[in-house]
Amino acid sequence: MRRAERLFRILNEMRTRDVIRGSELAERMEVSLSTIYRDIAHLQASGLPIEGEAGIGYLLRPGFELPNMTFTHDQVDALAIGLAFVERTGDPMLATAAQEARAKIQAGLPNPEDRKLADAPFYSLQIQNSAPPTVSLVREAIRQRLIVEIDYRDGEGQSSERSVRPLVLWNLTDGWMFSAWCELRRDFRTFRFDRIEKLAVTGTVFEDDDTKGLRAFLATEPCEGD
Repeated sequence: MRRAERLFRILNEMRTRDVIRGSELAERMEVSLSTIYRDIAHLQASGLPIEGEAGIGYLLRPGFELPNMTFTHDQVDALAIGLAFVERTGDPMLATAAQEARAKIQAGLPNPEDRKLADAPFYSLQIQNSAPPTVSLVREAIRQRLIVEIDYRDGEGQSSERSVRPLVLWNLTDGWMFSAWCELRRDFRTFRFDRIEKLAVTGTVFEDDDTKGLRAFLATEPCEGD
């Protein structure tokens, strides 16, 4: 990693933290602690409002803003691939959001005409299945932590009414699915959108629960589908 890129990343890390220790920065940047001390000293000498000292931690005073976004060529390629994927998920709202995000990022790049995200040679060949309208409802429910009620038909054709805590969406070759904590089964379950006969987002907010949240779900074995 070039020093200029490392200095930028150090500033970006400090913007997201109240206080950060030099050892944490060294681990994240994959350099020695002495290198971090030299980088911090260089930034302070350049007039940046960084307070703190070695062995205690560093703080970037509020009010400092970074200049236009700077990305490496690899980072621009990663953004191009990710945006291309999102545009082809079949969710119109996400596709529009990806196009808007591309425009914002492009405008923030230094010398934007030198490297256009729209011209990056990466494309995503996505499944033909368009996202059903209920995907956007579940996305909003995940964001606001709202209970979702569904009438669901399982793989054997049996129907049941479920009250679930939606946690994560999946866009797979088989189509769209979402995983949730199911109150009926008292366990994590994954539901296929093409088997949902009815879906309604309630106004009930579910509280944070370490045993029923996304982290707990990801720590389990692949959960059983319904």
